Amino acid sequence: MVEREIVKTIRLTPEEWSMIQQKMAQLGTTNFSAYIRKMAIDGYAVRLELPELKEMVSLLRYSSNNLNQLTRRVHETGRIYDADLEDISQGHERLWDAARDILAALAKLK
Repeated sequence: MVEREIVKTIRLTPEEWSMIQQKMAQLGTTNFSAYIRKMAIDGYAVRLELPELKEMVSLLRYSSNNLNQLTRRVHETGRIYDADLEDISQGHERLWDAARDILAALAKLK
């Protein structure tokens, strides 16, 4: 753990403190010192929430499960079915669509 030796004090109006607390809540932090250090050093703090990313993770899990099931079936039967390949292909397309959505959302950030 970093030992911080220098202590600085700031004075705030109740309105300023309220605004800072609101911004900290938006970022999901209650650590005032960390928040102030981040803002003072970088000038900004970003909390990135992309529902598209959660959707992509869900699609990855689904696709991985399907692929594992297909692999087991091929090892057991020695056969692969067109319907299974089509399902994996469609899942793959959904993953690419989700990736494009995420990239588009990131491109809009400034």
